[in-house]
Amino acid sequence: PAAVSGNGGATIEHAYIQLGGFTLGYSDSLYETLTDSAGALVIQDSIVGYTPGKANFVAYTFDAGNGFSATLGLEAGHDDNYVDSYVPHVVVGAGFTQGWGSIAAVGAYDSNYEEFTGKVRLDVNATEQLSLWVMAGYGTGDDNAFSGGHDFYKLWDGDWAVWGGGSYQFNEKTSFNLQVSYDDGETLGIAANVAHELVPGFTITAEVDYQDWDANAYHPVGGDAFGGMIRFQRDF
Repeated sequence: PAAVSGNGGATIEHAYIQLGGFTLGYSDSLYETLTDSAGALVIQDSIVGYTPGKANFVAYTFDAGNGFSATLGLEAGHDDNYVDSYVPHVVVGAGFTQGWGSIAAVGAYDSNYEEFTGKVRLDVNATEQLSLWVMAGYGTGDDNAFSGGHDFYKLWDGDWAVWGGGSYQFNEKTSFNLQVSYDDGETLGIAANVAHELVPGFTITAEVDYQDWDANAYHPVGGDAFGGMIRFQRDF
């Protein structure tokens, strides 16, 4: 299945089938999910891009049962980055999870641009209240998300990018969440929020975001900007 959209139409965000270790369908790219996104507890987590978004894919995941898993996937991309031949994009990843935290790595090959991109992420449960994480990415392509056509998987400016942050749980209902990101093009992103569960299943999140960028070939004028948002979320 694929996303369907148009004037007054609908959009399918996720549509997939899982049989044993096999998954096929349309959802978030494996390049995002195999490293558990980035700073998922902040709202604006992609000031420095880390995910290509949705993709049609087929994948097989091997779960060893001891915290280790490995995945091989073939993706078709979407929109301007849909495969332009019979050769699919290829994503491989592995992860290891224990009580102390987890480590995960993912690599992707864009068959259109013939470029490689990869990320490694480390999560640590420092205390019962504090969790920390850091992730680094590197890509071989000179193009990027600001240059029109670009590698499907390298969404940052320059060769490399880093993301990091954490979450502190003040009590059962209230937490503070932070993400800081920076790339080779000298783009800095900071997102911080406080999330409070007012009643079971209903959370209010207030967030402040900051971005600073230098002038380059794709941003003729450098600058910085602040933003803020509040989200009311009901979970069922």
